[in-house]
Amino acid sequence: MNRTVLLVIAHGSRDPRHAATVQALVRRAGALRPGLRVETAFLDFNLPSVPGVLDRLAADGVRDVVALPLLLTRAFHAKADIPAVLRQAPPSLRIRQAEVLGPSPLLIDAVERRLYEAGLTPGDKSATGVVLASAGSTDPEAIAVIAETARELRRTGWCSVRPAFASASLPRTEDAVRALRAEPGVRRVAVAPYVIAPGRLPDRIAAGAAEADVLADVLGPSPELARLLLERHDAAHAARGAVAHSA
Repeated sequence: MNRTVLLVIAHGSRDPRHAATVQALVRRAGALRPGLRVETAFLDFNLPSVPGVLDRLAADGVRDVVALPLLLTRAFHAKADIPAVLRQAPPSLRIRQAEVLGPSPLLIDAVERRLYEAGLTPGDKSATGVVLASAGSTDPEAIAVIAETARELRRTGWCSVRPAFASASLPRTEDAVRALRAEPGVRRVAVAPYVIAPGRLPDRIAAGAAEADVLADVLGPSPELARLLLERHDAAHAARGAVAHSA
């Protein structure tokens, strides 16, 4: 078997909605590319585990794997946890680690999709402030990417966009909502969770959105994210020199 397998690696959560959402996203990506074998694995809390899936792929005779971190920024999991577990893979596998999902224009499109699904329209942009609420990180690179993503979202025409974080960083969602309320020209405030799947931190974001006018859904199995998974697969597959693990 010579075909490359796309292995999507999610963090995992005790919240059952997390795994269900990840699986729905991966199924959608697979449906866009029927000839591509797509597998899902979790770092923690959920099954199948990354080592378990890698062992099964090796037993199936798979040779090439693109390992895609289902993460929006290059924080600790992408830099340390995932490379460490990939280094323990069966020696018959040649693994390339794809780039994380962000930043990408497709993520901006997905955020806007969720805002429109929550009731906003393009005509509302000029009077609406948006809180781009992420899980949070202690990694400066990750924080910088979130800030740049907020600026990119602002450039699409929203009155104002402020980043916020559910943990590890400030401001919190509720503080960003109040700050936007005080800005000139902002007549309504929307919270856009910049997270892939439901769980404890997304619930914290939702709680912090209590004083907002609009709360969008998590990014979830949006068509934009499904396309982005395939983009990252294709880029890693084409980068023949970027081998994370090889016999």
